[in-house]
Amino acid sequence: MRSRLAGTLVPAVGVILVLAMPFMTTDRYLFKVLTFVGLNLIVVAGLALLFGYAGQISLGHAAFFGIGAYTAGYLTGEAAVPWLVATLVAALLAALVGFVLSLPMLRLKGHYLAMATLGFSEIMTVLFIEARGITGGNDGLRGIPYPSLGSFKIDTPSGVYLLVWITAIVVLVLAANLVRTRPGRALRALHGAELGAQACGIDTGRLRVQVFALSAGLAGLAGALYASAVGFISPTTFSLEFSVLLVAMVVLGGTGSVTGPVVACVLLTLLPYVDALVPGLPREVVSFLQDWEADIAGIVMILVLLFAPGGVAGLLRRSPRVGEAE
Repeated sequence: MRSRLAGTLVPAVGVILVLAMPFMTTDRYLFKVLTFVGLNLIVVAGLALLFGYAGQISLGHAAFFGIGAYTAGYLTGEAAVPWLVATLVAALLAALVGFVLSLPMLRLKGHYLAMATLGFSEIMTVLFIEARGITGGNDGLRGIPYPSLGSFKIDTPSGVYLLVWITAIVVLVLAANLVRTRPGRALRALHGAELGAQACGIDTGRLRVQVFALSAGLAGLAGALYASAVGFISPTTFSLEFSVLLVAMVVLGGTGSVTGPVVACVLLTLLPYVDALVPGLPREVVSFLQDWEADIAGIVMILVLLFAPGGVAGLLRRSPRVGEAE
């Protein structure tokens, strides 16, 4: 009873705090940082399904993020397409690319799949630079308008923050409920024993394609929101380093969990901004954390795999379950 109550109250309190933030502060920088957290949560929710449940690793989600960002940025800025339409097109295009990419990779597993997605990410990085007519090349794409719904324009930091976080909350709720349904149980079976899943009548090939496309679509959705929130995008944002950081969040969070990756995502996203969030830290400590962010993420992944394979989710399972999607 206590674990169920905690599992309901903790997420509810978190949602209330998130939605109440605009009434508690007017700090533009804080809204900017927390907006980045919400964007990463959307991507991590898809990766948690793909890697944490289905066991399919991807080092190419920064590319899907970029596809969504450039699509939404070009459509809203250059083509004057309504923001909502452009965002939906960006998410669907990223999902379509993920679908097409997953078809020839059906037979790939483990590090072979990781290398294939890594190659895709590098190809897209080159494309983002060379397609200057759409992406602006190395100079980036500028003048991306703020989100708008009809005549209502969301052009304040707090408004963009709420838009991103409401989207993130909806995505997380849907992901947490998905893993409780039959498709979620099929994903777990795929991760645990693919031959056993096939013996139970699960079309594992179709399932892998579907979850990859869904995960890519969520990354594209986050990218579209990022473009509108920032107003400027460049190829350096969608690098391999970002993909590795996203994977580190899921690894640290633990497999077979939605809650664990959420906690890890918040911690690792806030790491570069620790000086603003925790006043009084020595400058040397702050510089070290910011300069070695990617290295810290890599070391954390290695340590988690060696000493705590269950990640944050494993720690939560040893205590009363807090918001765990069982």
